[in-house]
Amino acid sequence: MAVPKHTMSYKVLARKWRPGRFEEMVGQEHVLRALTNALDNDRLHHAYLFTGTRGVGKTTLARILAKALNCEKGVSSIPCGQCTACNQIDEGRFIDLIEVDAASRTKVDETRELLDNVQYVPSVGRYKVYLIDEVHMFSNHSFNALLKTLEEPPPHIIFLLVTTDPKKIPVTILSRCLQFNLKRLTPAQIVKQLTDILEQEQIGSDQICRRLIATAADGSLRDALSLLDQAIAFGGGELKETDVRAMLGTIDRREVLALMNALVMRDAPGLLARIDQIAEQNPDFDALLAELLSLLQRIAVYQAVPQVTDETMDDHETLVTLAKQAEPEEIQLYYQIGLVGRRDLLLAPDLRTGFEMIMLRMLAFTLEQSGHGLEESDSQLQAASSTPCGGHQAFGVSPTVADAQDPVSEWSALIDEMRLTGLVRELAGNCVLQDRDANRIKLVLPPRCQHLLNDNVEARLQNALKDRFGEDVRLVITVGEPGAETPVELKVREGNERQHSAERAIEGDSNVKALVDTFGAEVDKASIRPVHPENRNTTAVSKD
Repeated sequence: MAVPKHTMSYKVLARKWRPGRFEEMVGQEHVLRALTNALDNDRLHHAYLFTGTRGVGKTTLARILAKALNCEKGVSSIPCGQCTACNQIDEGRFIDLIEVDAASRTKVDETRELLDNVQYVPSVGRYKVYLIDEVHMFSNHSFNALLKTLEEPPPHIIFLLVTTDPKKIPVTILSRCLQFNLKRLTPAQIVKQLTDILEQEQIGSDQICRRLIATAADGSLRDALSLLDQAIAFGGGELKETDVRAMLGTIDRREVLALMNALVMRDAPGLLARIDQIAEQNPDFDALLAELLSLLQRIAVYQAVPQVTDETMDDHETLVTLAKQAEPEEIQLYYQIGLVGRRDLLLAPDLRTGFEMIMLRMLAFTLEQSGHGLEESDSQLQAASSTPCGGHQAFGVSPTVADAQDPVSEWSALIDEMRLTGLVRELAGNCVLQDRDANRIKLVLPPRCQHLLNDNVEARLQNALKDRFGEDVRLVITVGEPGAETPVELKVREGNERQHSAERAIEGDSNVKALVDTFGAEVDKASIRPVHPENRNTTAVSKD
């Protein structure tokens, strides 16, 4: 009995909606303009190189260019799309368009065999076009064989080279090509294209679904269309937010808003309860943190320029409320903590506790801590931002800490003497010198700064100490409460003291008092800058 043959009638969206003309391309206007002018003014080059990340249209653009070169109606930026050449190129069977996957042709013999036919004129087309995909995968010998052809190409040959990694292409090849770098698409561009496609496919959707897919696509329209195909199948022919989030592994937007609300309201129990509820859904905590950062960015934009926000988003009212409840400085600090925390998330014992600690760290640095007034809180925030680990800083020195200032000053001077920079200086500056002898230097790092400690940075600090004291010295860093100021905290406190001293000096100045009494003037404390001790001369303060 004969088995009936089944053919696949469904065409995936990425292929069905692949552009066939330049004007159908999404984005890339800078490239399209140059190619259009070249085609319409008969200023053709023998080799073009298209670079860019995956799914932005490099190969599609190359095929459209091949169609524009061989259209039976003539060379122009608008191929007819109806002639035999255009149809055959669309169907992938045009004999004079030779498409090569460089990843599968890495041997030089294969490349030479391919290029042996360059000397022959096209069979049916105007030009013989070689489209070499992922050209960076060629071996050095293959590149040499290609170079020989590029140096003296026949007039009927045009090379279209495509790559995601142009750095691996020899400069001798690059110098013989016109190079075009295709940009990653923005989420807004992808959302617009998805909206148009869904309307023509008559599939219902909402903006949230489209935005989720566009964000997950990470600049690639092809990935976005593949995800859209998957989401439609997952939802049984329609797009629902719950289905899209389940497919992508993202958390309901309302959960992210609830987390942000608990953070802004300084509700620690509520914050931990929300994290518990989210943890039950086995989420991707890295993706959750990314969504929280995205929300913080939108809040920051609204606080700075309210009129540019999208009022059609269904969470717009909640976003406005959060923006009004939180100070802009808080949002900036939350974003920075989250950004640094995301980098170190994989170093945590597990992702859930790592995420929880990031949220608690945000909660620890609110503008109104421990009953302090707003003015003092502002100075705390400024000092916190100057502390690399975002840790607490000392604003007064207890007797116990004061007794330990000599080791702090010694260690601080040693840091300057070794001319430490970057992460090594951050680590050293947030440590306290606990003990030192001929063969060992023991430092204590506060737990809040533990994220600064890694093998690479510790090794660099060890090498700096060896250069200073000799090969026998050994560095030991332990994590714990140091019981004294770190060099960073010392500098912050001394800076605050100099600032307060400068402010008192200005306010006590007889000329300033006369201006205040006579004209009702006010002293702008933000404009007062103390002179650093190293630059101090006869002037105590700088008055802007």
